[in-house]
Amino acid sequence: MTEDTNDIQKEIEKLETKMLEVDFWADKNKAQGVLKELAELKAKKEGLGRYDKGNAILTIISGAGGDDAEDFGRMLFEMYLKYVNKKGWSINLIHENKNDHNGYRNISVEIVGKGAYGTLKNETGVHRLVRISPFDAKKLRHTSFILVEILPKFSKLEEKDIAIADSDLKIEFSRSSGPGGQNVNKRDTAVRIVHLPTNIAVHASNERSQEQNRESALSILRARIFKKATEEKKSIEDSMKLKNTEIEWGNQIRSYVLHPYKMVKDHRTGAETSKVDAVLDGELDIFIEAEKNL
Repeated sequence: MTEDTNDIQKEIEKLETKMLEVDFWADKNKAQGVLKELAELKAKKEGLGRYDKGNAILTIISGAGGDDAEDFGRMLFEMYLKYVNKKGWSINLIHENKNDHNGYRNISVEIVGKGAYGTLKNETGVHRLVRISPFDAKKLRHTSFILVEILPKFSKLEEKDIAIADSDLKIEFSRSSGPGGQNVNKRDTAVRIVHLPTNIAVHASNERSQEQNRESALSILRARIFKKATEEKKSIEDSMKLKNTEIEWGNQIRSYVLHPYKMVKDHRTGAETSKVDAVLDGELDIFIEAEKNL
């Protein structure tokens, strides 16, 4: 770490300490200014921005909530798909694992569009749904959690910057399958790769060949290691040595409440709307713009 980045880190720590003060939000404009300065310092320190103009990889993983959580995964995927269509972008499927109700245990897609990663990167985090469960005969209210992950799509040249030893990888092959485990491909083309030092696992199953799925999975793995390193403010090499932390369901960044009232609220920016149906129909600008204004 150079002296310059040390200075930036000291400024970051100073602002983060200021945010912990009891009256931090007393002056909202001043607080927003601090948050904006903090974001700029972090971006400067990590040298981010060069990936913002490129494509993104969206992964949705269901958490606590069973059928409800997997149905929430479907709802969020459809929400992002509609947003992508509104932007004139497109989607390439990488891997999907559906249940018998068309819910998603997990799904990964590449979002192809100028500025896709820069636009959507702050969607990363735990999303929470509160509603009357359609799967509960007693019509009780349920809470479900989903992890949304937005990663940069690296070019072949950029991927060379993140070297991963073969000995650190556990690679498994299986048949691609549809809902309920129905095989849709008679050959073992689906790939699951586990990065042993961090326990990060990735899947790819939509390509025709084993090798293509392997390359696709490795691309996602490199992106996840990169994102982990930037979030932890560590070098890529150091980040690959550490065990991946467990997902903490409860640290939600956004809540979607359908009952007893209707509200979608982002817990980082405070942006909220009662137009839940519009949000689920892909109207995400209120939240994306609020992040930009921090």
